[in-house]
Amino acid sequence: MIRSPLFLSMNYRPIFCRRSAYGTSARPWVDGIVLITIVTVFSGCSKSGNDNLNTGPPEVLVTEVVQKDVPVVREWIGSLDGSVDADVRARVSGYLISQNYKEGTVVNKGDLLFQVDPSVYEAAVEQAKASLAQAEANQLQTEQTEQRETQLFQQKVESQQNLDNAVQSNTAAKAQVKAQQAALRQAELNLEFTKITAPIGGVAGIANPGIGDLVGPSDSNPLATISTVDPIRVFFQISEQDYLKVAQERIEANRNSPAPPPPIEIILADGTLYPRQGKFSAVDRQVDNQTGTIRLAALFPNPDNILRPGQFVRVRVTVKTLPGALLVPQRAVNELQTSFELAVVRADNKAEIRTVTVGDRVGSLWVVEDGLKPGERVVVEGLQKVRDNELVKPTDWNQGRPAQSQ
Repeated sequence: MIRSPLFLSMNYRPIFCRRSAYGTSARPWVDGIVLITIVTVFSGCSKSGNDNLNTGPPEVLVTEVVQKDVPVVREWIGSLDGSVDADVRARVSGYLISQNYKEGTVVNKGDLLFQVDPSVYEAAVEQAKASLAQAEANQLQTEQTEQRETQLFQQKVESQQNLDNAVQSNTAAKAQVKAQQAALRQAELNLEFTKITAPIGGVAGIANPGIGDLVGPSDSNPLATISTVDPIRVFFQISEQDYLKVAQERIEANRNSPAPPPPIEIILADGTLYPRQGKFSAVDRQVDNQTGTIRLAALFPNPDNILRPGQFVRVRVTVKTLPGALLVPQRAVNELQTSFELAVVRADNKAEIRTVTVGDRVGSLWVVEDGLKPGERVVVEGLQKVRDNELVKPTDWNQGRPAQSQ
């Protein structure tokens, strides 16, 4: 016979009473335990029933799909370099006796930078001049001899052999004059090379040697380096995939009508945007086999010489504009292993789990190429509580108030 808990509560005494040798006696502490257990069971059942009555649709935060024209911007890390860089080197050996420029300032092409001791080269010039004068005097003498031998030969006084000897001597003297002229020119050039001038205009760097140091053409380090920094050039590496994608987009953009190249911007190390835009100047001839990237170069105006070679920047390029793109917050998209999905809240406040096709990311938003319509509501927070085709309680994600059904 099965007895109910109520029956047991009303008739518990016979169960927990026993007859001893001294008579029938109850165990009050056992009775108390049974009573507490029965109350607890009934209390738990009552609470569970209340919870089931209070359960409702899960609360989620939703936002509407935004539709607008979106510029697609990509960023890469780049480094600055001079549009033209030139190492200043000594072309003759000697001791530096002066430095004629201020380090870190702008110099013009042809400005004197260093002076090498010219005394040795001045003496060489004087010696070359003396040798040339002697050769010219010798050549004048042989020329006169040739003229005299020619006249005597015509008068049949001298032989042909004497005339030939005179002609050969004069020819050799003329060659000697030319050799001495070349030697003088070389000595003058060496003397001129003691004045080391700027090969280009730009910012001259800090000098490597000091006054009194011995310098020469075989030095491993240059005396200084000059960089043309207006315009300044930025190099950056992009992946082969990005290069192919951008190149294809440019081809499609130019198919109907030629389109200007996209603007290029740089963000400096302190996070500020450089106020002047640049333009592409070159694409390297090959892809790096080790990194799978290709190097691009762009030129930026730098009239105040604020940008200097060696700085690292972030290169930002607007590669294209998507007209009428559908945008949702990135946090609304659930990225699976091979697909993407999100939850759409219909007009009846029932959720619908959809698989969508996503495109480019724009800031904190994601472009949805297929699977959504303008004005639809998507779940931004609480996606883990949503079940397909079940009711939800939507709250507007942007304003923190209940969203109205559409």
